[in-house]
Amino acid sequence: MNREYFWLSDEQFGLLEPHLPTDTRGKPRVDDRRVISGIIHVVKVDAPSVYGPRKTLYNRFQRWSAKGVWRSYGG
Repeated sequence: MNREYFWLSDEQFGLLEPHLPTDTRGKPRVDDRRVISGIIHVVKVDAPSVYGPRKTLYNRFQRWSAKGVWRSYGG
């Protein structure tokens, strides 16, 4: 398994952060930057647990996709 994890830079996260939902409820959230880094890594390589549970990554990706987060990112 590839151990070269992907982490968003401050600049990359700064571009995304204004587009992330802030109306959160329910269970305490895994850090957004960590989850986005995990989503990007999964797309590139695999889903190591350092990014959080696979289900969390998937669910967050789906919710943000429905809210248009990725369209606003353009990447």
